[in-house]
Amino acid sequence: MSKDLQPVTYREYTPTGEEFITLVESAGWHGVKEKGSGQLGAALRQSWLVVSAFEEDRLVGMGRVISDGIFQAFICDLIILPDYQGKGIGSGILGRLLKKCKEQDILMVQLFAAAHKSGFYKKFGFEERPEAAPGMRWVSKDSV
Repeated sequence: MSKDLQPVTYREYTPTGEEFITLVESAGWHGVKEKGSGQLGAALRQSWLVVSAFEEDRLVGMGRVISDGIFQAFICDLIILPDYQGKGIGSGILGRLLKKCKEQDILMVQLFAAAHKSGFYKKFGFEERPEAAPGMRWVSKDSV
């Protein structure tokens, strides 16, 4: 990366499986790349919305929404390359994802976030679920 951040542009762009693996590896996420670039690319193409950030022609971040387009939306895979974090790019992506959800009048937008990232999402109006609130997940033992 150059010393000075060049203007970042945002657009609806679905990364290839290979591009996604590069982002995932930069974030240190485990058990994802083993799915392979073909399957990951297919998964990304099933998204309701994908917003990607570019510095010139370089993909530096992305986020996506899985949704029925009416009632529920789930934000996932908000990933920014480490050298580009803390520069407002994640906010730019999340803001665009939420804008589209609001334009479609989607009732509920949910996400999972690491505990140390909750402050970031609270700035956008997200609330933590009460400790006693329902919420569970199932993770394949093969991918952990």
